[in-house]
Amino acid sequence: MTEQPIWKSGVILATIAAFCTALVAATWQLTEDRIEANKKAFIERSLQPALAGLFFDSSVTESILIIPPPHALPGREAAIVYRVYTGTEPVAALFVVSARDGYSGPIRLLIGITMDGDVTGVRVLEHRETPGLGDRIETTKSDWVLQFDGRSLQNPELSGWAIKSDDGEFDQLTGASVTPRAIIRAIKETLIYFDENRDVVFAALPDTPAPDVEQEADDVD
Repeated sequence: MTEQPIWKSGVILATIAAFCTALVAATWQLTEDRIEANKKAFIERSLQPALAGLFFDSSVTESILIIPPPHALPGREAAIVYRVYTGTEPVAALFVVSARDGYSGPIRLLIGITMDGDVTGVRVLEHRETPGLGDRIETTKSDWVLQFDGRSLQNPELSGWAIKSDDGEFDQLTGASVTPRAIIRAIKETLIYFDENRDVVFAALPDTPAPDVEQEADDVD
């Protein structure tokens, strides 16, 4: 049996490799749009609970603002803001920030705020708090975070943004005080930031850093 020259074998292998590469590229091209659509739909569904009771006709992920550090929002990393509209009128902003002083580390939060400065909802996106204690900040474990719905800088006053054992107005978690303190502090800081930068946040172009809002992250008492 006559063996094929080495160069012919190389050509065959190269042809097969090229065909496989083209096939993978074609498959990716065909599925890329679907993957992106599914990803966007998942994000939309995840953000919806923090906008309960609001009417809006824009896609929640349509207008995204990145606020790079340093800033006065909770956390040391860049903050993400999803801006929500009815027509061209801004309705609310969803802030993705981190309560940096959780018991077991930073707590990633989603905080919705209306244009009037009322909290539409708070959801915990990521945390490492103690199971059975601090993890009751999850809505699947308790309704603790729901007590912030409808609250604002005037309801209560700034001095009331604390747990009841610290002379504030909010319930704490049985056996856990560090975790709720961190979250309440983060919500208050986000409300203050939005109150002071509302116009700038909505004036900035989508998917770009917000202008004139970068400042040193100061602790808010």
